[in-house]
Amino acid sequence: MSQHFIIGSFNCHNLFERSKLLNLSNNQKGVNLLEKAAILKEELCKKSYDAQKIMSLYNELKSYIDIVEIWGKLFKRKGYAIVGLEAKGVDDWYGYPILKRENFTDATIKNTARVISNINSDIICVVEVENRPALEKFSHECLQTSKYYYNMLIDGNDNRGIDVGILSRFEIGMMKSNIHLKKGKSHIFSRDCLEVEILLPSGKKLWMFLNHFKSKLGDKREGDARRKLQAMTVSEILTSRYDLKNDLVVVAGDFNDTPDSPSLKPLLETPNLFDVLQNLQPEERWTYFYKSPQQIDYILVSRPLHSILKRVGVERGGIYNVEKVTKGAIKRYTTITKTTEAASDHGAVWAEFEI
Repeated sequence: MSQHFIIGSFNCHNLFERSKLLNLSNNQKGVNLLEKAAILKEELCKKSYDAQKIMSLYNELKSYIDIVEIWGKLFKRKGYAIVGLEAKGVDDWYGYPILKRENFTDATIKNTARVISNINSDIICVVEVENRPALEKFSHECLQTSKYYYNMLIDGNDNRGIDVGILSRFEIGMMKSNIHLKKGKSHIFSRDCLEVEILLPSGKKLWMFLNHFKSKLGDKREGDARRKLQAMTVSEILTSRYDLKNDLVVVAGDFNDTPDSPSLKPLLETPNLFDVLQNLQPEERWTYFYKSPQQIDYILVSRPLHSILKRVGVERGGIYNVEKVTKGAIKRYTTITKTTEAASDHGAVWAEFEI
């Protein structure tokens, strides 16, 4: 007897709380502020501080970030007020900036759950999830009709609480994290490339690779190079440990770049690995809108899965501005009345297979 199952991938943009800086109605403002936050982080690593530059950046960002001081003092204070810089350089204190967070409304949480329920995946890669307890809570309290019995998440290399995880109706077997892989002193993966073994009811095993590549924030050349290294590393893992002509393998997640980008070429051109969205017309493949519709979310499958691929789609009803982008061709959920109630700024990719 044949068995149908659906695999999905969705950048949830977090489940219960989201960084204030990442939840602005003006996307360009958020991008600009994130770039300044990256500059501030770089300035705080220097041996000698430019006090005027650091204070200027901090004052612009203070509504969206906090500075954690472990020992020593970065700032001069008068009472609770910050009035200047105390530290002369990185050796005078130890600490780091963190993004302030805000809790979601019930509508936001329900809209995220609605996207996942609508694609009705048996296995779904979830990107930008706070932690495993949040994933467990979301699964049991918000996805009651979907009934995901299994879930897993391992904290990755990003300290903002945007990890990759998995929800599955099928039993999870072995797992392998790749957070410790490095090139020189730097981690290769911005979050993780999490390998998860899924035990299908048919008795066969399916391997999921969950990814969230480096974003396009910051220096373009460095970002492109980092994504290319990540793509190359995933491809090397696949080809060294798996037989893509025979094994059931899926690489899913937010790759933060388009299919024609040189950065993703090492992964997208891996022999016997196929992008399921290529089954759609070019104008139907987009998963994210920034200046123009783009595909930056993916489900790549090995040859055996590609041969049994039946249907593919992108669920975009949870995106706030989807009606404007599509000139009314796609309607957002009626429960989304403002930007902060959107499920995400990404569409959810799904693919159905018959085995």
